[in-house]
Amino acid sequence: MEKWYLMTVVVLIGLTVRWTVSLNSYSGAGKPPMFGDYEAQRHWQEITFNLPIKQWYFNSSDNNLQYWGLDYPPLTAYHSLLCAYVAKFINPDWIALHTSRGYESETHKLFMRTTVLVADLLIYIPAVVLYCGYLKEISTKKKIANALCILLYPGLILIDYGHFQNTYNSVSLGFALWGILGVSCDWDLLGSLAFCLAINYKQMELYHSLPFFCFLLGKCFQKGLKGKGFVLLIKLACTVVASFTLCWLPFFTEREQSLQVLRRLFPVDRGLFEDKVANIWCSFSVILKIKDILPHHIQLIISFFFTFLSLLPACIKLLLQPSPKGFRFTLVSCALSFFLFSFQVHEKSILLVSLPVCLVLNEIPFMSTWFLLVSTFSMLPLLLKDELLVPSVVTVVAFFVACATSFSIFEKTSEEELQLKSFSSSVRKYLPRFTFLPRIIQCLFFISVITMVLLTSITATLDPPQKLPDLFSVLVCFVSCLNFLFFWVYFNIIIMWDSKDARNQKKTN
Repeated sequence: MEKWYLMTVVVLIGLTVRWTVSLNSYSGAGKPPMFGDYEAQRHWQEITFNLPIKQWYFNSSDNNLQYWGLDYPPLTAYHSLLCAYVAKFINPDWIALHTSRGYESETHKLFMRTTVLVADLLIYIPAVVLYCGYLKEISTKKKIANALCILLYPGLILIDYGHFQNTYNSVSLGFALWGILGVSCDWDLLGSLAFCLAINYKQMELYHSLPFFCFLLGKCFQKGLKGKGFVLLIKLACTVVASFTLCWLPFFTEREQSLQVLRRLFPVDRGLFEDKVANIWCSFSVILKIKDILPHHIQLIISFFFTFLSLLPACIKLLLQPSPKGFRFTLVSCALSFFLFSFQVHEKSILLVSLPVCLVLNEIPFMSTWFLLVSTFSMLPLLLKDELLVPSVVTVVAFFVACATSFSIFEKTSEEELQLKSFSSSVRKYLPRFTFLPRIIQCLFFISVITMVLLTSITATLDPPQKLPDLFSVLVCFVSCLNFLFFWVYFNIIIMWDSKDARNQKKTN
């Protein structure tokens, strides 16, 4: 009982921080003609409530797709419709067709903030609490600390409650977390259903799809495809088909309906990247303007090629040796591969990497804390644009203090704690003096943190040169990208050398 009482206190702390951050201004407030992403969510409620389903994704006089046209899967649209019914009950002016465009009032802000908080309470926060509550081989104190640190992760709070105010990223991430929890506990059908809901809420959840596929297929292979494994495979296939069919049923009536939704979900015409994002293509474009030199279809092919190659080893390993630990780390590796190399990546997509990193916080606290700090820093230009400097600093400091005190992260930098002992042992066969890897990682951490602090201070206080107006934003992206490349290598090393640790443990037993 004490554990769940303390969990309740942790949840209240997380909710308080979220609500406090939401009291700031939101993206695009008072800035016509588009009014920012807050208006996008309100507009989707207007469209879904006033127009028939067949018109939701099509351009028309009542639905100008250039003005925040719906570009998320059907489950997001249904959620907008549900919110619209509540809004209609409170104040019909909030969703009146055409006349509600750019609507701003304190009451409406309160309503929108509440919808985000309710979504968190119903989906994301219960998944975090349950995941941490059922962690094995750690004390109750550590479970509470783990939940607190995850709920205080600043990236998700600043995006959902500060910048966008109500993009409900925690809904798709919450469904994904329920899916991770399900398949890790052998509730494979429920886990698959939850993950299908995540994909049908936001298409970016495809970042996590290959680890789910490989883990579940690997389970089927383990059970034997001529027996129980085949039965499980059929059940999983039926679960996936049924869930997608139910979500997409209104759009299957006509072929053009389905194609139009897909065109809206995957806008490849937008190009390799937009704005400043901390991935390979944006960072490399400082040296070579890929978007101007290569044809559009070649950019697509190159992006697919690099993404596929970068995630292939980890996925093959998971398929051949499925395990909950391997699944968690492969989720990190694959999501990071998508973020670094895939086509049309948004800054906030780093949240898709941050979720599985939060799930290994108790296993590698030092590296996980470091990554989550970098992930928040990588969105700095986006956060500063919406005047979120103070909330960013406060939430980052609170998160870092919580992690440092809960996990004693600076004491967790040995080869064993970093899960690099097997790798280091392999290297020492050829380089006997290779004993300095933990010290190198510690040095890199301090260099990274100092660089992030300096760049944050410079970006927030100084104006860039007139000839280089994007200088600071580019530097933030470039530094973050270097960090992410380092983490990609690190997580893949853990994945590829994990089997050696497992075999050694079996021999010891």
